[in-house]
Amino acid sequence: MAKPESAATLEHWTTRLKQFQEYTVAHPHLVEAKDRLVATIRESAPNSLILVIGPTGVGKSTLRGRVEQLLTTESLPEMESDPARIPVVSVEAVAPPSGSFNWRDHFKRMLSAMDEPLIERKRMLPCESESDAVFTPGPKAPGGEYYRAVEQALRYRRPGAVLIDEAQHLAKMSSGRRLLDQLDVIKSLANRTGTVHALFGTYDLLAFRNLSGQLSRRSVDVHFRRYRADNGEDRKAFMNVLRSFERQIPLAEPPDLVANWEFLYERSIGCVGILKEWLVRTLTAILRRGSTTLNLRDLTAHALTVSQCEKILAEITEGETRLAESDGARSRFRLALGLSSTETVQEAAKTAHLPQRGRPGQRRPTRDPIGVPQLAHAEIRTA
Repeated sequence: MAKPESAATLEHWTTRLKQFQEYTVAHPHLVEAKDRLVATIRESAPNSLILVIGPTGVGKSTLRGRVEQLLTTESLPEMESDPARIPVVSVEAVAPPSGSFNWRDHFKRMLSAMDEPLIERKRMLPCESESDAVFTPGPKAPGGEYYRAVEQALRYRRPGAVLIDEAQHLAKMSSGRRLLDQLDVIKSLANRTGTVHALFGTYDLLAFRNLSGQLSRRSVDVHFRRYRADNGEDRKAFMNVLRSFERQIPLAEPPDLVANWEFLYERSIGCVGILKEWLVRTLTAILRRGSTTLNLRDLTAHALTVSQCEKILAEITEGETRLAESDGARSRFRLALGLSSTETVQEAAKTAHLPQRGRPGQRRPTRDPIGVPQLAHAEIRTA
């Protein structure tokens, strides 16, 4: 087993490990989700809500960083002519230690992300109407002064979008409070400031989709999918991700990850974020003990357990099922509208091109010959 020869060597490997931690692969599902999200931000009404939904560990935080970077680059010319404008507001909805989401803390984080001065000195300002001052995520929820400050800051700074990571934490609330009240706060803020809000979260975020008809009308889903082993293209893409990581792993002897792709897929459930975290844990342990190689035994020692993977897979499967629209659901919806069911429409389409059969003994419609038929090989004699 090789040992680092000096402190300089150890510092070199530490730097390489940090570079690997910061490395991200532009894999197909990430690029697909990024392109769709950016297009949705550009094309949606200014007060829209975008729900970016995907499995835990699929790479949603990486996606948020990519979109934030892209929106910032695109806004540079406008920011030069308008220094007050900011390209994007990007925050994380922090899990509440008390069990109920803390709106005051969330609004303070938004103000900090916008470089708002004197955050701790905010107070409720006089409003033109009573509705302007109302902030009611719950009967006793504080934070109205910060809500008003966030509203004014968004109007003044005019960001292209507000990105909220770990948005499923918004559903954390005390007993008796309605989930609709929680999302109404975001909806009202988006509406009053004309700013698109993108909520990034796990499949728990699906609970927000159809809380009301108004929210359904104004919200758009962006599904960030995992890679599936039963899909040939997904398998190929997953192996390409492994090859990309092989080239970046800071070891003197790069490992052959593709040779163990099934095990790597099994314990990452096809989620690149889980895979990356797993590799970082393994590499940290390897470099700490001075090894220069990575083998299957090292990977196994730092992999998620089967029970952990089963729990994650169960949540993923349920979420994917809830996102999929079945033919049966569409048929019920069409019948409720007074339309034919999809099965009736499909059956009619199938039979439209089939030859029609008449009754027994009934002649089929055909074109009869016109004029005097010419008899072949007949000789016409004249008297």
